[in-house]
Amino acid sequence: MPDQPFVTHHLVASAQLNHHGTLFAATMAQWFVEASFMCASDLLGPEIVLVKLNGMDFTSPVHLGEVVRFESACVRAGRTSLTIQTRAIVGQRQISEGSVTFVNVDKDGRPVPHGIVLEA
Repeated sequence: MPDQPFVTHHLVASAQLNHHGTLFAATMAQWFVEASFMCASDLLGPEIVLVKLNGMDFTSPVHLGEVVRFESACVRAGRTSLTIQTRAIVGQRQISEGSVTFVNVDKDGRPVPHGIVLEA
């Protein structure tokens, strides 16, 4: 990830726990996509749509009261698309990582170029 990732946080509350007493996977997926969206919209504005969840690996459970830190960064820029790499961290342990691709769209939902170029 670049030196300065886009950072968000979520606190795990009892309403977000599954029957094992750990963070429900669907909630984690929602937070993951939300963090990725905020990073992309910080670069392009809100006129973007998700086109692909490229992957999201879970490597460790998350427990009640823990704070999940999401670090997101743009890792690929196409003509109309951006791919955001996101990782979720609790304390010193990484709990999830993956990427999401968004497309910049006009008011009618058609893809439009965004003009972002990443440095090599």
